[in-house]
Amino acid sequence: MARAASRGLEIADYGAYSADRVDYNDYAERAARAVVSGEVDAAVLVCGTGLGMSMTANKVRGVRCAAVSDPYTARMAKAHNNANALAIGARVVGVDLAKMIVDEWLDAEYEPRHQPRLDKLAGLEARERLS
Repeated sequence: MARAASRGLEIADYGAYSADRVDYNDYAERAARAVVSGEVDAAVLVCGTGLGMSMTANKVRGVRCAAVSDPYTARMAKAHNNANALAIGARVVGVDLAKMIVDEWLDAEYEPRHQPRLDKLAGLEARERLS
């Protein structure tokens, strides 16, 4: 968190606060809803593989969460998909690599030329909610 603070970012920590086994879904949903409500601008989610967190977060309408394990994919998640959440697997990615991944994602700029694809994604999401 000190790394984010050094960038001038405010941090909201949604847990978990112990090493006990927890259901990642509860934490991913809490963070995803904070993104959608505007309470936070973006979320970094961490679980064993990053997969469960990303799957859960992506169930919340308006969240675009990418599970990534390398800096290039993190950059593309923001640049091409305007990902507003990032999921990282603590059992898959080491601490230093995780820092590089987050830095690439934070430094990336969304490329608006990809907006038509995001509009299609939002349309699919809306249609699925209706069915």
